[in-house]
Amino acid sequence: MFERHGIDISRKTMGGWMTHCAELLDPLYQLMKKEVLSSKVIGTDDTSVKVLDRKLSFARIGRIWPYLGDAHHPVIVYDYTPTRSRAGPAKFLEGYTGYLQADAYSVYDAFFKSERGMTEVGCWMHARRYFFKALESDEPHMGPALHLIARLYAVEERAKALSAEQRLALRQRVSARLLGKLHQYLLELQPEVLPKSPSGAAVRYALNQWEALTRFLEDGELEIDNGAPERANRDIALGRGNWTFFGSDGGGKTAAVLRSFIASCKRCGVEPFTWFRDVLARLPAHSITRLSELLPHNWQPATSPAQA
Repeated sequence: MFERHGIDISRKTMGGWMTHCAELLDPLYQLMKKEVLSSKVIGTDDTSVKVLDRKLSFARIGRIWPYLGDAHHPVIVYDYTPTRSRAGPAKFLEGYTGYLQADAYSVYDAFFKSERGMTEVGCWMHARRYFFKALESDEPHMGPALHLIARLYAVEERAKALSAEQRLALRQRVSARLLGKLHQYLLELQPEVLPKSPSGAAVRYALNQWEALTRFLEDGELEIDNGAPERANRDIALGRGNWTFFGSDGGGKTAAVLRSFIASCKRCGVEPFTWFRDVLARLPAHSITRLSELLPHNWQPATSPAQA
């Protein structure tokens, strides 16, 4: 864009601008993190990113983790970690007590022990993938399971416009019965499929995760799957084709901070560039006790110097 106007600015300089912006916005980022940790339910996922390392002759793999607040805390906070170890989400979620919706990645298991105070919510999207993967090799067995899962999603489609209380009542009336049928079907099917076959893997995953997969029957504010955090990672996945890698772990942290505000703006229907331009101009003189006014879901553009 600068080149079109005949302006020559090095990528290193522009990258430095991104770092400075992220540093200026860090107090707001920490406030957004506090906001997401106040949620009744948090959804999370992770995706890989290449990271340059001067000590290595190749790019290593880092991770980006989105954390989505509930409807009452409509923020999306990204975190960057150099590895996929449990230490990253454990540090981010330290002190959180509530529902955590994620895939069945083993690092989360320790979070659901009684002393941590988190409750696991499973993801039917992940469970369905196992059955769909096995469909080609075992349609007679996988077809009925996928049909019942499709009926569960049909109930969720009906429930979209309902309140949390109405949604819960509908699930308990219809979804609970469908899940009962599916559970019985899987128990009967388990001895008939080879444990290491795609069908066996699908049945084993669903039965092992059954308690978490049926958690959405307990509360109308819970979701049937972890689709929202997965969608929050789509832009990262698309971006990898454009920016290819992070230049360092510091670059990953900068990207996580800036991406948090872009995603949160989009979630709230706020135009991101307008938000950045307004907030970066107001931050130096803005009262630290009123920082929450600048979060995307609370933000109102300044219309006069007095309001800034």
